[in-house]
Formats: sequence, C-alpha cells, structure tokens
Amino acid sequence: MSASIRRRIQIEVNSSDTIDDDKEKTDLGSDEPTPSDGNVTEDHDPFSGGKVRRKASIARSFRGDYIDVRSKPYLMKILEKQGKYAGDRGVIFADEVLKFTGSGKMKRRILVITNFAIYVVDQETYTLKRRIALAAVEKLCLSELSDNFFSIIVPTEYDLLLASTRKTEIVSLLVESMKNTSNYELEVHLSNR
Repeated sequence: MSASIRRRIQIEVNSSDTIDDDKEKTDLGSDEPTPSDGNVTEDHDPFSGGKVRRKASIARSFRGDYIDVRSKPYLMKILEKQGKYAGDRGVIFADEVLKFTGSGKMKRRILVITNFAIYVVDQETYTLKRRIALAAVEKLCLSELSDNFFSIIVPTEYDLLLASTRKTEIVSLLVESMKNTSNYELEVHLSNR
C-alpha cells in the first residue's frame, strides 16, 4: 500500500482557453470528471485510485464525532469501563451505522472508534455488542463501486460487515490510527467479488 499522502490538484480552465471540439472530445455519457471540467480533483488516499468516488465525498470535511458521545452517558460509561485498561485517549469517530448479520438481517448500531479499539453498541438497549482491538484488524475490504458497504476483517474473530454514508472517513481514520499507534499500515482491499 502506498504512503498516506494527501494531495489535491485543481485545474482551472479560463474562458479564453477554449478547446477545439473536433480535436478533443470525451464520452458525453460518462460522469467522470475530465480536465476540461474545470474542477478535477485527484485525492491520493487509502483508496489509491482504484475506487469510484462520489463527488461529494472527495471534498467532504471530516468531523469525527457525529453523535456527540460526551452527551450520551451510556456511551461514556461503556468507554470508561472498556477503555480504562486499553489506554484509549478519546473518540476519533462516532456515528450510526447499519450492521449486517450472517443471516442477512440489518441492525442499527452505533460505531465508536478510539485510537485503540472499535466499539459496536446497540442503540436500542444501550449495550456493548462488540469490542475489536485495532491490533486485531487485518484489513478492510471495499468494493470498487461508490456504495456505502465495507467489511472489517478480523482473523481471530468473525468479520464485521457495515454500511455507512461516512465510509470514506471511517476507512481513512482507521488507516491513519493504525499507522500512528502500531506503525502497521492497514491493508485496504478493493474488489467487486
């Protein structure tokens, strides 16, 4: 996996710089940005060009805690109890996600990521359903399409299939957190299989 270097390139086309329609013409049926679009953005991230990205997810700013964990006592209690011995220093991501079971059922869960663990909490009963140490995560699997599904592969336990509209942020934060805490670069596997 390449280094996690973020570089944004924006190409501006002035109205005086017109392109001859006969010389260069692109497929008009494609939604892919071209240099003549005026706002082409290359984003070198964990997806490394192998993934189709929605235009809105490219320039999105990351907020991290979307559910305000500090205002939810049941989440704070879980984090204090579970993270006390792990050295968790704070929440780097928290949001509602959909979890898919082995039988295909969808369940609403709260996903909380700290610098040492991933927590999956039932938002109806306010109980911790699963805690995965980041060191136990082997890789993340994503499709090459612009969907919301991703899988967290844990070889010592069962895998976790989730869907979130903030998948880009989750994957980026997990890769960055793994690199910072253990000097191990988390593999991001892109495949449509």
